[in-house]
Amino acid sequence: DGNGRWAKDRGLPRVAGHREGVAAARRAIEVAKELGLTHLTLYSFSTENWRRPETEVRSLMDLMKQFIESDLERLVRENIRIRIIGDKATLPADIRDLVDRAERETADNDGYILQIAFNYGGRDELRRAVAAIAHQVADGSLRPEEVTEAHLAAALDTSGVPDPDLVIRTSGEHRVSNFLLWQAAYAEYVFLDVYWPDFSREHFIDAVGQYYGRERRYGGRK
Repeated sequence: DGNGRWAKDRGLPRVAGHREGVAAARRAIEVAKELGLTHLTLYSFSTENWRRPETEVRSLMDLMKQFIESDLERLVRENIRIRIIGDKATLPADIRDLVDRAERETADNDGYILQIAFNYGGRDELRRAVAAIAHQVADGSLRPEEVTEAHLAAALDTSGVPDPDLVIRTSGEHRVSNFLLWQAAYAEYVFLDVYWPDFSREHFIDAVGQYYGRERRYGGRK
């Protein structure tokens, strides 16, 4: 968060902030590898972002295309697997094709999983998951009383991926902003007063250090 404000503070167009945001994403991807993390999720475009001016939305779509086209070969080489979470069905056809290509070409990589939340919203994800379970109930393959948390988790975009241990929120905001609402139920949060384009290796390492300094009880007592 904070790409637009980063640009405004410098008298630049918002798209300049988004370009710097992509550079910050590249840094985060490298630091995750350096730290030996197994999963990293970046929130790049939300379901609410469609409300922005058409020119800005188009710029964000173009940046996603440029990122995949320019970085895919490197990500394959570095053994990083890409997963895109969010509503892919409503994406423009060219973006959807690139997303499918990125997932397909990195499917066998096992270094770590990079999830990019694109056209993603936590409430929308839950809606789609509940709808999928409702179809199972309607066709008789599942009874309502049989529905468990595991059924819902399996219907989410993040199926098969562990819940996040740490969520880092930049730009001085102190809210979850519709991000991984189910999955982050017991995540630790670190809030930073830095815009995303300025998010550095040091910020990432410090946030992970804060995580390791906390005691996680998951609702129990220790």
